[in-house]
Amino acid sequence: MDLQEIEITINKKGQVEIHVRGVKGKACLDLTQSLEAALGGEVLLREMTPEALDEDNPLGNSQQLTTKS
Repeated sequence: MDLQEIEITINKKGQVEIHVRGVKGKACLDLTQSLEAALGGEVLLREMTPEALDEDNPLGNSQQLTTKS
């Protein structure tokens, strides 16, 4: 099984960034849905990498999500 990672960073202003790696296609959105809701559900910025749009690339997907906490 391939390694899947979710990295969560909270900056000094309390903003949260979530980076997802090793997830095929847009499945990263499903993985972060409950985290987004738990953090208040307010997404300030969502950046999808080109790899996230490639359904055949299971290792290069990344998503950066910034929420206001």
